[in-house]
Amino acid sequence: MSQGTPQRARGGRRTAPAPALLVVAHGSRDPRHAATVAALTARVRALAPGLTVATGFLDFCAPGVDRAMAGLYAAGERHVVALPLLLGRAFHATTDIPAALADASERLPGLSVARADVLGPSPLLLAALERRLAEAGAPTGAERRSTGVVLASAGSSDPGALATVEALAARWRRSAGWGAVATAYASAASPTTAEAVRALRAEPGVRRVVVAPYVVAPGRLPDRIAAGAAEGGAEVTASVLGPAPELARLLLRRYAEAVTPPRRALLAG
Repeated sequence: MSQGTPQRARGGRRTAPAPALLVVAHGSRDPRHAATVAALTARVRALAPGLTVATGFLDFCAPGVDRAMAGLYAAGERHVVALPLLLGRAFHATTDIPAALADASERLPGLSVARADVLGPSPLLLAALERRLAEAGAPTGAERRSTGVVLASAGSSDPGALATVEALAARWRRSAGWGAVATAYASAASPTTAEAVRALRAEPGVRRVVVAPYVVAPGRLPDRIAAGAAEGGAEVTASVLGPAPELARLLLRRYAEAVTPPRRALLAG
């Protein structure tokens, strides 16, 4: 793991190396989860070869956030941008990740950590969803007007997080020409994916229903979404967002926003 490449300002002066990027992922017992996160961070490195990129997991996978930060510190990094690999501002973003970062940084004197924003909402996420639906064989052209889309997320008990997903669905319908776009949730909220598929199928003018999982990586909840899509009779179910090019670009955008002066310093050892 190497330090970020020093940059040259006008006049030839060398500026400080770019802060390292620590991608903070949820983690899962499903081995596909860590593999998908690794594929996404590999794409980020390919887009920004001079940037130090590491991953830390909140649970189930290694390394944890503390070990990942310690590894960056041992490699000489003293400025880190921690980026939540989350689509919304629910409990993990507002509580778990800040606590994990605070706990880890207390043991690393001189380390400053800036926390980037979560990924959503963003037009790049809609572009990634469109990519995954196209790859799965969803209709294109005029057939979109008679196709209903279920935007299926992991779910949350946070009303604000649910409202963000609802707003994204409304924006998607207005901008992309689908006949209807409805939301569904794999946990903590309703309707389920199967219920949303059946409800869309009953709408006038909807001839087919496709399901777009609004999740980053495989695991128990995405599997529940896929099972619900099959139960409800959806014609097409897309894969998770995973290492979509749009997602990698979005990570770098959130990183850039976090390091643009004035830097949003969260912690300083």
